[in-house]
Amino acid sequence: MEPPPLVIRLDDTLTLRAFAGEADLAELFRVIDESLEHLRPWMPWVSEHSRDSTAHFLSKRTELWASGAAYAYAITLDGAIVGMCGLFRRDESQDDLREIGYWLHPAATGRGLATRTVRALTELAFRLPGVDVIEIVHDAANLPSAAVPARLGFTVHERRPNESLAPAETGVDQVWRLTRDQVERLPLNQVQRLSRNQV
Repeated sequence: MEPPPLVIRLDDTLTLRAFAGEADLAELFRVIDESLEHLRPWMPWVSEHSRDSTAHFLSKRTELWASGAAYAYAITLDGAIVGMCGLFRRDESQDDLREIGYWLHPAATGRGLATRTVRALTELAFRLPGVDVIEIVHDAANLPSAAVPARLGFTVHERRPNESLAPAETGVDQVWRLTRDQVERLPLNQVQRLSRNQV
């Protein structure tokens, strides 16, 4: 199977790129550090944020990419990291399902970057062989996260109980789904469709 592209250019300023290991450590650590209060309500891993945890995260990217378990991208604006996104498969998930996750530095929110990023990963996912279902999962109270899949044609698949690990979590996950059969009906007026020469 051909792996996903290491770089996805959405326009002259917005790019998704694979992490570069230790070379990204200082910048990614700083971006997370500046985003802690923004992320803390919804992201359990924030409670363990440290330079060492960031280094460990980066050290695992090459292995997980090579295995197909997780494709993580830095979201960059004018070359600077402003967030992170990823396409991954949970151990308990069905074989044809992948999940998309994303977060942004608070200064980068409200500009449509998350929507464009998720749209790009959705199209990437459906170019991978055997992938027929994409999910986005967030706490039911996290309305900003919910707005992204809603804009892109995902539908609510289920609400399911989950342990509350972050301060604002309610213990209920909202699961959005988009299937390969639905993908051609995505709202193209919302986000530019990737062409092959953009990848």
